[in-house]
Amino acid sequence: MQTAIAFILIFGLLVFFHEFGHFLFAKRAGIMVREFAIGMGPKIYGKTHGETIYTIRLLPIGGYVRMAGEDMDGAELQPGYRVGLIVDEDNVVKKIIFNQNNKQLPDLLFLEVERADLEKELFVEGYDEEENLVRYNVARDCMLVENGRETLIAPYDRQFNAKTVGQRAMTIFAGPLFNFILAFVIYLLIGLFYGVPTYEPIITEVVANDPAAQAGMVAGDKVTAIDGQAVEKWQDLAGNVQDRPGETINVTIERDGQTKNLPMTVKAMTDENTGETYGQIGVKYESPREFNPLKAVVYGAQETYNMTVRIFELLGMLVTGKFTIDALSGPVGIYKATEAVAQYGFMNLMNWAAMLSINLGIMNLLPLPALDGGRLLFFGYEALRGKPIDRQKEGLVHFVGIVLLMILMVIVTWNDIQRFFF
Repeated sequence: MQTAIAFILIFGLLVFFHEFGHFLFAKRAGIMVREFAIGMGPKIYGKTHGETIYTIRLLPIGGYVRMAGEDMDGAELQPGYRVGLIVDEDNVVKKIIFNQNNKQLPDLLFLEVERADLEKELFVEGYDEEENLVRYNVARDCMLVENGRETLIAPYDRQFNAKTVGQRAMTIFAGPLFNFILAFVIYLLIGLFYGVPTYEPIITEVVANDPAAQAGMVAGDKVTAIDGQAVEKWQDLAGNVQDRPGETINVTIERDGQTKNLPMTVKAMTDENTGETYGQIGVKYESPREFNPLKAVVYGAQETYNMTVRIFELLGMLVTGKFTIDALSGPVGIYKATEAVAQYGFMNLMNWAAMLSINLGIMNLLPLPALDGGRLLFFGYEALRGKPIDRQKEGLVHFVGIVLLMILMVIVTWNDIQRFFF
């Protein structure tokens, strides 16, 4: 139960911030947002506020912000349609009601539509019950009512495609951007409440019978150099050792105010995922931490950058074949990983959430159809050629991309199920 709660909270936080980025910049650009959804599939909760419905959906595989003009918005008024109109005191249409065959509402005007424009000119024209051709202006906040469902019309200037390339690109880019911002905030909070690690190379545990123990190293020793090369942080020690499997090294340590040299042979290890060989001497370390708000800000930025670089490195391994598709994880794999991380405390869970947020941001920026990066690629092409790309062709590309992503999701999820349950 604890794992499920942690997973739901982390998933909800990541998706919320991603979609909130889209939402915020859409609003700034004047784009009407029809729906703000967490999750996909059937709706399990929904609440309308203003012109947006906020929903929680069943499947924890993402979320979306549905903007006016991106899809088939509401109903269209075609010639021959018979509709009911509700107008205000100035004879401006406030509601257009479909499938209305009797006067269930007071002051309902019936009209057989001849012409209508609900985007630019905002009017409806047709024949009333006395066969007179009449024309009404349509309010910008007019509602279309069909089978009891109300949909706000979207004047063209409120639609996504009416905005400049820059506004549209920023609206799409804001989603991944907010994932990086979220990661920074999480690392910042870790630095503020748990302290900033100093990364001093002080050994906290020595593994029995490994090279360090055999050479006489003990907990509390501070490593100052390897083969005469200064070691200032734990990363210097770890990197040096990992790069020298099978080699004999001379480790200089400080103990009780005295300096000692400990020669040892680095043990060669093999990474199960990549098959690469790396070095290990059998020591563990837990960095001392200090509480400093300014250093916490720097720590947040550094950790966000370092994790971003690391994920790009892993992506490079996937492209070059060092990782296979079997190494990828879907919702099931992330759930199991969350279960493992949660056992090591709240701080580790926060680190895990920050890493997942950066990963979500990077994945969405990949230049693939249906992803934010794919859409940004189309915007870049539009900016270069000076005119929009055919919407139907672009939509087809994104549709194919969605289908391929769903197939990949099914494969990855099936691999996760086999890995963890069989």
